[in-house]
Amino acid sequence: MQRPLVSVIVPVYNSAADLPRCIESIRGQSYENFELLLVNDGSADTSPQLCRMYARVDSRIRVIDQENRGVSAARNAALDLARGEFIQFADADDYLAPEATELLVGRLLEEKTDLVIADYYRVVNDEDITVYGGYIPEVEAIDQAKFAVYMMDRPASFYFGVLWNKLYRRSIIEEYRLRCDEELSWSEDFLFNLQYARRSAHFCALHAPIYYYRKNEKSITATQIHPWNAVKVKAEIFSYYKEFYDSLGLYDENKGKVYKYLVSLAEC
Repeated sequence: MQRPLVSVIVPVYNSAADLPRCIESIRGQSYENFELLLVNDGSADTSPQLCRMYARVDSRIRVIDQENRGVSAARNAALDLARGEFIQFADADDYLAPEATELLVGRLLEEKTDLVIADYYRVVNDEDITVYGGYIPEVEAIDQAKFAVYMMDRPASFYFGVLWNKLYRRSIIEEYRLRCDEELSWSEDFLFNLQYARRSAHFCALHAPIYYYRKNEKSITATQIHPWNAVKVKAEIFSYYKEFYDSLGLYDENKGKVYKYLVSLAEC
């Protein structure tokens, strides 16, 4: 029986130094029924050549070229062309554990959920590796309200905010035409997750680290996001965040926790 196709989306921008490790970690997955969408976002280094080289040797890889429009536009371009039943994201300077996709798919199918959220490794200087996550203690699937309560406790956590430690159903993404906001320079991934969670009924945790997030001191988050700018972006997103809790009847009794999102510092 054919296993479901997974579309793995990787935005690529001047990532030549790290891209081979990322791609090889995906090509080497124990789960083999995937397509890898590499979106070259106007790279000026040898990233485009690397992408095309890998596409020549592995028919599961497709390359999308576009002018430099940012990571959200790159992800959106891939979502427009994705054919998989499930969607998985990765960043070009990170890499996956060998059984990442298999564990994510297995968990989603076993629990019949709309979203799987996994633990991950944080890697500093390619040496210091620490496991993060585990903020949903249940082994079984949970409903939307319980997921919202857990997210409320850690509103700035990478665990809930990023795209790369999760598995999504493409049917939900397409039914509601969910895309990353290309106007946001930061936290667009959290907004995507928030909009996806509002359309989802069941969630489950994968209590295993499946992704190596390489903490980059030169990233946009580390170098360009001043605390005041972060608050401004959060203020733009807050209406969606508050509306989520309003829709579940959780806002009035948890106003303090909900507003905590505006001042919480990122937990990675």
